[in-house]
Amino acid sequence: MKITPHFTKDQNPYEGFNFVERRSSLTHKQGSDIQKMVAPSEWSQVAIDILIHKYRRKTGITNKSDGEDDVRDILDRMVDCWKQWGLKEGYFSGKKEAAIFGDEVKYMLIHQMAAPNSPQWFNTGLFSSYGIKGPAQGHFFVDSKTQKLKKANSSYERPQPHACFIQGVKDSLVGDYGIMNLFEREARLFKFGSGTGTNFSSLRGTGESLSSGGSSSGLMGWLKIGDAAAGAIKSGGTTRRAAKMVCLDIDHPDVEDFIEWKAKEEEKLASLVSGNKTIQDLKRKAIEKDLTEEDILEAKKKGVPEGFLNHLTMVQKDYGGLLEEEELNVDWTGLGYQSIGGQNANISVRLTDEFIQAVKENTNWDLKKRKDGSVAKSIKAKDLWNKICVSAWLCGDPGVQYHTTINSWHTCPEGGEIRASNPCSEYMFLDDSACNLASLNLVKFEKNGIFQCDDFIHACRLWTLVLEISVSMAQYPSERIAKNSFNYRTIGLGFANLGALLMRRGLSYDSEEAREIGASIASLLGASAYEASTRLAKRYGPFKNFKKNKKHIKKIIKRHLDQAKSLSGTSEIREKANNLWQKALESTEKYGLRNAQVTAIAPTGTIGLVMDCDTTGIEPDYSLIKSKKVAGGGVLSLINQSVSFALKKLHYKENEIKEIEDFVLKNNSVVGAPHLKEKDYPVFDCAVGKNEQRVISFLGHLKMMAVIQPFISGAISKTINLPSSASIETISQIFFQAHSLGLKSISIYRDGSKLSQPLSGESHLIESPYSREKCVNC
Repeated sequence: MKITPHFTKDQNPYEGFNFVERRSSLTHKQGSDIQKMVAPSEWSQVAIDILIHKYRRKTGITNKSDGEDDVRDILDRMVDCWKQWGLKEGYFSGKKEAAIFGDEVKYMLIHQMAAPNSPQWFNTGLFSSYGIKGPAQGHFFVDSKTQKLKKANSSYERPQPHACFIQGVKDSLVGDYGIMNLFEREARLFKFGSGTGTNFSSLRGTGESLSSGGSSSGLMGWLKIGDAAAGAIKSGGTTRRAAKMVCLDIDHPDVEDFIEWKAKEEEKLASLVSGNKTIQDLKRKAIEKDLTEEDILEAKKKGVPEGFLNHLTMVQKDYGGLLEEEELNVDWTGLGYQSIGGQNANISVRLTDEFIQAVKENTNWDLKKRKDGSVAKSIKAKDLWNKICVSAWLCGDPGVQYHTTINSWHTCPEGGEIRASNPCSEYMFLDDSACNLASLNLVKFEKNGIFQCDDFIHACRLWTLVLEISVSMAQYPSERIAKNSFNYRTIGLGFANLGALLMRRGLSYDSEEAREIGASIASLLGASAYEASTRLAKRYGPFKNFKKNKKHIKKIIKRHLDQAKSLSGTSEIREKANNLWQKALESTEKYGLRNAQVTAIAPTGTIGLVMDCDTTGIEPDYSLIKSKKVAGGGVLSLINQSVSFALKKLHYKENEIKEIEDFVLKNNSVVGAPHLKEKDYPVFDCAVGKNEQRVISFLGHLKMMAVIQPFISGAISKTINLPSSASIETISQIFFQAHSLGLKSISIYRDGSKLSQPLSGESHLIESPYSREKCVNC
């Protein structure tokens, strides 16, 4: 794949930016920690906060006692590492081409046009730039020249750049790939900032016989152990908890307990918090000398221990053990989440077409023993379906994955079925495999309302190469994953900020025109990445297991092409995408593919913030207002940047725009805004609106996913955010509709259904929506 200058023909990649000292303040129990970094003045405070507190290397750099103190340090160490490995593995014709590659990628990073997944920021280049090795952690890799499996000698000479892993587990307590070995491998991934998913359906259900003569205690005990272990580990050694997905087939004997696991834990928490709030009220009354006998009698009825009530009586009389006012400010919800189970994983149930048909026909569904396949229990399929919907309504889990649909798009079925996903549900492939991701910021490819196809295609080709190089340079947490990564070379190129792009064009997210644009861009993404992979195959050969899967791969690419041709209307985007799909199909026949999968739409939670995206993945805007930290401390309420662009696109005057924005800042809604025409309201519809006004319907979310999914190798990580008033029946409709529209998976979150959530229609904290919040590494 020949690389020529495109963005950097006559300039340094960092040219044109005003690099200044930026500060970030992190508040914690010990006070405020103010850290500094040289970065573009054009970047937001949020992007700087992420770089300083999450991504920059703080230790082990001999010539910099405070660690990386310039954004260019971070970008250079990643890109220079890709360059070095690209030269070593023969991806460039020479140093000149490698230098062009490096400048082009640095340009895209500093212009916030693209970003790799979090583990790249954590790990890539620490050895090549700073000589940081770290002790070996039990990783493996396949030497590309000898094609032999080797054990890694250190933590960082070969980094762990992949965000997404799927790991298998055997139905055995110990030994290779057994239950306890899985938890060890998970820890190895979490330590370096990656996430993992596993289908636990191979484990015996409650009461099944053991070889020792006893009976199995069932699945749930092991899930609780794994959940607790994940909760104790910080992802990448920073502020985030580990990311984990737990999948279970719908015919597992313990599937009912699994479905209701997190919902029942939420009930425990509600009871705990309610009781602690009662205690807090009693403490306050004691301090304020306002505790009455009636209060004490009522507390006894609620089960408050008598010894504690006696203590409060003594406090009120000033007899020893005075309570501090600070004790009244305890975050009981936060403490509560630390004490209940299921909080360190997303959970999803795998549904087959046969099960969904059984639900529709209201017939029985057999739950089968894992050891001999006999029926453990027969239950109405509709009863199981209702349990799924009720639990999702209560707490957002479980999500659902459509097993039959997923495997109908499988490029490599000769290697086995796809049984699980990564924590965010966008990477779906064989057990014991891995995927590294990168996402393109769509807004940065739009100029004067016109999507720059050539810029986008060039970016897709280069980032496909970045991800391919990353497969070669990586180390992996097990022998099987190392071998499968070498044999299949799966990667996941995606995009972010679709919702912002549409709003800036003056389009409603839930409109045919918006869906046409979304589908066209997704088609161009998929076609560009596949075509780039054929170019790589022409030069370096196809992935090792290509030949045995060739007929399946050709069938899938032909299916993508047919879907692209079926899109209505004409545009430059569609025309170029169709040509590239055709070329990819022809080149696959001639040269094969370098990568078994090439695209996935990640949630882009944290990397979206680094790129200053208004919206994540393919999501619409969550809210018109966001709260942003400002330098020196404090929080500032701001309208998303896209609102102003949209109003200009809709031909409102400057003074009218100012008055509309002032109204939105006060009301977090466009309804009733001065000058704004009612016909333009839909442009500003969000996932969650104030008082449930101007909320995008669930069908609007599903339709956007449905037009994009046919062009993506993997899946789409997306949460359908619902207003608090959404019914259980609505959730049932969503799950049915998602299946009928050909989606691979879906998750929902009903506003306010958990006692704690990162975003709400009122607070608008700078996080991604709750249901898949563990997806920050993507």
